[in-house]
Amino acid sequence: MPKIIVNNKEVEFEEGMTVLQACELAGAEIPRFCYHERLSIAGNCRMCLVENEKSPKPIASCAEPAVEGMNIKTNTPFVDKARKGVMEFLLANHPLDCPVCDQGGECDLQDQSMFYGFDHSRYSESKRQVKEKYMGPLIKTIMTRCIHCTRCIRFATEVAGIPELGAIGRGEDMEITTYLERAMESEMSANVIDLCPVGALTSKPYAFEARPWDLKKTETIDVMDAVGSNIRVDTYGWEVKRVLPRVNEDINEEWISDKTRYACDGLLKQRLDTPYVRENGKLKKTSWDKAFKILINKLRAVNPNEVAGIVGDLADLEMMYSFKSFFKKCIGSTNLECRQDRIYINPNERMNYIFNSSIKGIEESDLILLVGTNPRLEATILNARIRKAYLKNKPKIYSIGDPGDLTYPYQNIGSSTSIIRDITSGSHEVSDKIKKSKKPLIIVGESALYDDVGEYIFETLKIFLVDNNFITKNWNALNVLVQQASRVGAIDLGIYSINNDDNFSFFNKLRNNDFKFLYLLGADSISIDKKDKFVIYQGSHGDKGAEIADIILPGAAYTEKNGLFINLEGSLQRAYKASYPPGDAREDWTIIKELADRMNKPLEYNNIQQLRESIYKEIKSKAVEPAKISKKIDFKEGNISIKTIDYYYTNPIARSSKVMSECRQISKRFLSTGIEKAS
Repeated sequence: MPKIIVNNKEVEFEEGMTVLQACELAGAEIPRFCYHERLSIAGNCRMCLVENEKSPKPIASCAEPAVEGMNIKTNTPFVDKARKGVMEFLLANHPLDCPVCDQGGECDLQDQSMFYGFDHSRYSESKRQVKEKYMGPLIKTIMTRCIHCTRCIRFATEVAGIPELGAIGRGEDMEITTYLERAMESEMSANVIDLCPVGALTSKPYAFEARPWDLKKTETIDVMDAVGSNIRVDTYGWEVKRVLPRVNEDINEEWISDKTRYACDGLLKQRLDTPYVRENGKLKKTSWDKAFKILINKLRAVNPNEVAGIVGDLADLEMMYSFKSFFKKCIGSTNLECRQDRIYINPNERMNYIFNSSIKGIEESDLILLVGTNPRLEATILNARIRKAYLKNKPKIYSIGDPGDLTYPYQNIGSSTSIIRDITSGSHEVSDKIKKSKKPLIIVGESALYDDVGEYIFETLKIFLVDNNFITKNWNALNVLVQQASRVGAIDLGIYSINNDDNFSFFNKLRNNDFKFLYLLGADSISIDKKDKFVIYQGSHGDKGAEIADIILPGAAYTEKNGLFINLEGSLQRAYKASYPPGDAREDWTIIKELADRMNKPLEYNNIQQLRESIYKEIKSKAVEPAKISKKIDFKEGNISIKTIDYYYTNPIARSSKVMSECRQISKRFLSTGIEKAS
């Protein structure tokens, strides 16, 4: 490997590295504003100047390729003077408004000026003033602060895949703006706030809410989708003030979706903070004791076969395992379901319902086939990874079903199940391309698994991949894209009803009104004809499930409890408690445990540690199950129509969010008019 000398220290570097990267390998800290490891190199700010022995002038280390034999100095008076000169130019037009800037305390410019700034300025001319830009309900702009680093432009173009940001003018007159000053359409738009090294782009919903040093910071995970993005939740007292991304190279890198970031205000609204009982058609507040007594009396009066439970999309493993144990021991019923729709699943093998190639593995693929999925709306961060793979490897991307704009080019090859038949039989041109590829990626969405047609699609594709040796220890091309944070964990725990190979027996019974007692565990997305059913709703928000409930038991949201989740690729993740439930609301597993105790049928655990030990045992046994061969399914004629997703209203937290409501209205205006005016 080539070598470079940095501050009299010899260090090896890889071909293609820049001087800045080589310096960091040597332990030298280089200040920067425009440079970002995940974006292309711009070389705009010149803050990263270093001294090269063979150069009469300081060089921009971010844009200079490292070359064998270079002798670099990063801490000489020459370098210090150069950086101070750059800082003086950057501050010449910058409004010194740090006390009222939301970036204060987290500002790169503020930090660097402590080292390279002056206590006064030699600049005595009039400062530049830039008109504020409209970028939608999420991004607040104070463009006079902008130092033209262009990080936001490069992110929008390269990562988000929506070239909505650009620069107009040149030199001092340069301005960053959106096309016609309309809102950004990307579901990842707010990441530019984190990227901005000054206070030019800040969070509009968070404006003047708190100072960073006043907030309690909790590292946890996101549940707005099944990706399991690593996040940090900042709280002030009980209130969640903001959600920020954490770095995880295997999952979300350092990006999060706008829904992950801004649905948090929904945690403060429409909350269930006390038990309710329906009397004379109206819900009335009650005590836990009374709610439990009514519930137990109803349970004892009904046949166990007429009792059913449905698990919601945001449920953690603790509450689901408790729920299952309660139904088995206290009720004697196996009528449990985690699906709130008629989605086909094959639980015989774990690979049948997870993303086997892994999120990071997407970058290795040389061909991608999307089957009934819109990853941009179903898993925004995963879609960004597909775009990254496209830019890196240029894989051919095909889609069965029309997902619309995915931020990267793809070829729509039809929407009929006959396409699946032709590909798997070898009569379609895509079939040969899959066979010739080294690491193909087949992503099956929930739209393709709906109802009876889903069984044919999934099992046929799996047999095709097995026959062509694409399901191996080194590479598994079969991937199911689930949309719910609870789905994989629920299937691992056996929360589904499949009788005699009838995948939809539960839904048929529900439709036929065979159930007289229905327990909804945070389930808000299922369509239920209540009729004479007695309905229990346990959850955190007064949403669709609570509207039809006869008894409401207030639970905790995902930021208000410690919990385990399993993401779409099957990785076990831990969420940590950042806040606490409002009013009389309790953690969900404790509600179920107390209910079991009151029925004189206590569950096998007394605390969360014992509960988790039971969960670990069940998950471990599931993971080591021997592989089972798929059965051949006869061809079923059908259409693979990708379901319309109300992206900003996918769960009760998002539906309670004022910010998500604003984003939803803007997206609707975009669809109807093609343009959105600033308001």
